[in-house]
Amino acid sequence: MSHLNGHNKEQPISNKSRAGHRFPVGYAVMGLLLALLIRVYDYSEHIHPKVILLLYCLHIYLFLEVILAMIAALARALLGVELEPQFNRPYLTSSLQDFWGRRWNLMVTNILRITVYDPIRHAATRVIGHKNLTHSLAVFATFVVSGLMHELVFYYLGRLRPTWEITLFFILHGCCLTVEILLKTCFSGRWRMPRLISGPLTIGFVIVTSFWLFFPQFLRFKADERAFREYAALGEFVNNVTSRIRSTSKFPKMNSR
Repeated sequence: MSHLNGHNKEQPISNKSRAGHRFPVGYAVMGLLLALLIRVYDYSEHIHPKVILLLYCLHIYLFLEVILAMIAALARALLGVELEPQFNRPYLTSSLQDFWGRRWNLMVTNILRITVYDPIRHAATRVIGHKNLTHSLAVFATFVVSGLMHELVFYYLGRLRPTWEITLFFILHGCCLTVEILLKTCFSGRWRMPRLISGPLTIGFVIVTSFWLFFPQFLRFKADERAFREYAALGEFVNNVTSRIRSTSKFPKMNSR
């Protein structure tokens, strides 16, 4: 969440430039990778389940990037509105603070900052007064709210009783992020883990905790099977449209004879 940047002395990232828009070829490559991933699932019975979950992580990121880029392109073409990108190369993250604050789902980050983080921090500052403590409390509360929001979304998607694993996922990340921020404050920039080490550790932590707490609920209402059926329906629709276009394009040639 971008509001977490206050105690972080890492290099800031501009919304328009470094968090900015990729070239169209970048999204084309992402679309190609997404199509290849969907094809790989045809051989899922020959692939280890843990590898499938790892592919799901990549799938979710690529899917959201491509879809949101298409929405942004439509908004720019039809309305002349420039939408800010929602992801900023999360695979280059250096810490949990960097991941949640500057790189992942930035629109939700900004919404939670305005609606949850800022009000709780201001209220806690009046009552407690301790700057670091109120900051940590607001961060933790923001992750709790984010977890409950995800539980609600998953409930509407699957209509299954919540297991609260997703909420626990965000609570765990909120706790770990709070500890990370406090450690950064204690060291005051005197020591920092090399990015080549902190980056893979952060990505590994996100993936492992997703395997443990996020994907069980995701798979419980068979979101993957639903997505594959929708992909198949979309592919059939595209094939029907292209075949009709080809058939109609032949009629003028036949009439000209």
